[in-house]
Amino acid sequence: MFGLGDKMTGYLQLAIGLACIVVVGLLLIKVLLRIVRKTLKKTTLDESMHVFIASAIKILLYIILIVVILGYMNVPIAPLVTVLGAGGAAIALALKDSLGNIAGGILILANKLFKKGDVIEVEGQEGIVDNIDLFVTTLKTYDNKVVTVPNGMMTTSVIVNYSKEETRRVDCTFGISYDSDIAKAKDVLLAVTEVCPEILKQPEPIVGVRDHLDSSIVLDLKVWCRTEDYADVRYFLREQVKLAFDEANITIPYPQLDVRVSK
Repeated sequence: MFGLGDKMTGYLQLAIGLACIVVVGLLLIKVLLRIVRKTLKKTTLDESMHVFIASAIKILLYIILIVVILGYMNVPIAPLVTVLGAGGAAIALALKDSLGNIAGGILILANKLFKKGDVIEVEGQEGIVDNIDLFVTTLKTYDNKVVTVPNGMMTTSVIVNYSKEETRRVDCTFGISYDSDIAKAKDVLLAVTEVCPEILKQPEPIVGVRDHLDSSIVLDLKVWCRTEDYADVRYFLREQVKLAFDEANITIPYPQLDVRVSK
């Protein structure tokens, strides 16, 4: 009877001690992570690196907590490490995708391929980088869809970063009829660029004949602007060129189809 009571007391003490370790450990992890995040904010590291480092430290702290719990429960650590070491190859094989994603995240941040807020295109998906986590990168498209791309895929795909440089070229094409004056049309295009303050003076806008199609002469217009003004400049040119062509009596032809009926 006394033996059973002693065992119950021992189990109760073990449970209480274990609960205290878990509660104190979780609170300590929370406090340490808060300190880490505050410290990272004071550094010059990119914000995406903050999330990555905090996630890595969080995983490490949880591993330490688990080791402490096992030690308190008198679970032999050495044999456990031996077993894990023996099964390391199998674990690595099972977690190869996850490990590849972690390595990909490190490469993204180390090589500064992109950062939070950049507009990028990867695997046919274009959007604004919303977050770079330990395993995945999250994009937000212009229509507010969320695209999640594994970091491992990021490092093996072609990435187009539209925000890497401060300036960007806007390329537009406009078709005019064969009856229209090419020189006049080019002057009209250049005049439109002069009234748009977002278009840079240097490099200078370029206008040239791109192609001769069946029903139109295609003119190229190339201008430079700040990267953040790209969409606004493109919309401006599309609208204002049409209005300017109408005022100058320059025709934008419709596609034509000749139909011949044999008798």
